[in-house]
Amino acid sequence: MILLGLEILLGFYIGSKILDKTTKAQKKDIYTTSVKKDDHKNILANAVVNDVEKEANHLVKVSTAAMGLAVIGYFYWPLAILNLGIVSYITIPILKEAEHSIFKERSIRNDLLNSLVSFICFATGQYFAAAFAAWYYHIGKKTLAKAQSYSQNMLIDVFEQQPSSVWLFKDQVEIEIPLEKLQINDIVIVNTSEVIPVDGIIVDGQAMIDQHTLTGESQPAEKTVGDNVFASTIVIAGRILVKVEKAGTDTTISKIKQMLSCTTDFKSKAQLKGEKWADKVAPPLLGIAGLAFPVVGISGMAAVLNSSPGNRIRVLAPYETLYHLNLASHQGILIKDGLALEGLMGIDTILFDKTGTLTTTQPEVGRIVIGKDYTENEVLTYAAAAERKLAHPIAKAIVKKAQAFRLTVPDIDDSKYQIGYGITVNLDNKTIKVGSTRFIAMEGIVWSNKIEQAVRDIHSEGNSLVMVVINNQVAGALEIRPSIRSEVRQMISGLRQRGIKHLAIVSGDHKEPTQKLAEKLGMDSYFYDVLPENKANIVEKIQKEDKSVAFVGDGINDVLAMKKADVSISISGTTSIATDTAKIVLMDGTLSHLCTLLDIAKSLDSCLQKTLVITFAPGILIFGGAFLLHLGVMTSIIINSVGLAAGVAYAMLPRKIEHETVFDEKD
Repeated sequence: MILLGLEILLGFYIGSKILDKTTKAQKKDIYTTSVKKDDHKNILANAVVNDVEKEANHLVKVSTAAMGLAVIGYFYWPLAILNLGIVSYITIPILKEAEHSIFKERSIRNDLLNSLVSFICFATGQYFAAAFAAWYYHIGKKTLAKAQSYSQNMLIDVFEQQPSSVWLFKDQVEIEIPLEKLQINDIVIVNTSEVIPVDGIIVDGQAMIDQHTLTGESQPAEKTVGDNVFASTIVIAGRILVKVEKAGTDTTISKIKQMLSCTTDFKSKAQLKGEKWADKVAPPLLGIAGLAFPVVGISGMAAVLNSSPGNRIRVLAPYETLYHLNLASHQGILIKDGLALEGLMGIDTILFDKTGTLTTTQPEVGRIVIGKDYTENEVLTYAAAAERKLAHPIAKAIVKKAQAFRLTVPDIDDSKYQIGYGITVNLDNKTIKVGSTRFIAMEGIVWSNKIEQAVRDIHSEGNSLVMVVINNQVAGALEIRPSIRSEVRQMISGLRQRGIKHLAIVSGDHKEPTQKLAEKLGMDSYFYDVLPENKANIVEKIQKEDKSVAFVGDGINDVLAMKKADVSISISGTTSIATDTAKIVLMDGTLSHLCTLLDIAKSLDSCLQKTLVITFAPGILIFGGAFLLHLGVMTSIIINSVGLAAGVAYAMLPRKIEHETVFDEKD
């Protein structure tokens, strides 16, 4: 019977290896036939994660059935023979893990100890013990798979925004052609509300362009002949003819996507802390078991191998992690990777993107500068009347300010738009022009010394202005400034209390607004005029100074830095690629729970440290019992189970205390 069990186990193992080679090739073909080449890697990786979790669930169920059949088999031997195949089936994954660690990773890990225990159970005819050991192993794999499933990080294909066809301007005729047929130096036409399909240079027309998805900056950019434009940005007002310089995979946004694809496996091979602890114990324990064999026999040797804390940690460490992930979700924090939560404990530097992260994407009107013969209310009313039909953020800020002042804003039907720089409207026999200083200068309008001084002062503070002109006389100007999130100052104070040593702003914006915001918030440093790829370089430079970095961002311009950082955090409601890439997402759309996030990380670290102590206790008892009391493998499995139950009970006991400690604290 014992020899038959070993033969069946060996037969199952050889058969499974042959089957693996066949199914792996077929599965890869299924995943790759209907998708683009550069998406194969991500889709296949995520499919594998899902398969691991499904397989673990299946094997736990089969292992439970195998234990029942093993008990019945003691009384009805034909059923015991049948159950040999089932126990062999659930043991194969354990043997494969051991093979992988030895021949692929060239290391002795906890999986080797598990496989030796299973083999000894077969060799000694203890099939119930073998089934129980497999069940114990697969419970751990199931819990671990659930924790690791948070690591799925599928990037949104930003090219879903791209049009499938474009309007080509050739020989004074507009022709619609497929996007992929565009060539360098072709001229394409882009109208209001359309997505720019290429990187290029404007050869005719002018427009106001929303570049937020690329730069993260909220204010639309004024573009005219000679200016560069980029794919995936949107024309919100105007009409332009663009000479194609880069198309398809050569565009700026495509190159960013390609760089992301190269980093999709970042940390994918990292193990949860519990597994690392267990693997470190495996080599010395294997040596001791070998030396103990002459003294305690083969069953005692199996007990020594089974004293490893690996399987208990495999269950309890992810269990603690999953609990804290769930705890965070109740606070509006989505943590997609338990490793990121653990990693927060080592963070000493936090870098923030400026626009959309520390400030809202919607600017606000600050000071209202008035010229001769006009009041603040009049200047604001005329500005709001001209801007109320526009959709860009500055127009919304002006209208919102008028509403706050409870002003009655007249409706204007007769409008003449000066696209790109400002707007001209007629109201009550008055011609009103609202726009940038550049627009007013182009109109040949001269402003007073008072307005000139206000322009210089506001520009020196890093803010912009919207000029209001009535009948070619400057009536006043509106200061447009970023709106700092209401929770930011309290959040910064809380981070300081929690030991964060360095806080900095990393922005694509100019020096003046970045510097002013850093000074206002008490940041330690700031970086300005930073291109998307250079943000990642800044993170790497700081990391080389032996610092651990968290990056908080909101746009595609932040994604490379987020991938490079030790921990990446985004805010819900920002660009989809940023929230998809971030390991942690603040789902309420604010930074309010950033300090809460650090408290949860601290709680998890404390629980994991205590769990480590608890998981070693049964191992010490088994180890000592094997030498002093000649405990066998079945007894060691029972003690392991009791230890696991005690660990789960302990993990549940302090949870209410941890909850109060973490969340009743006020910053």
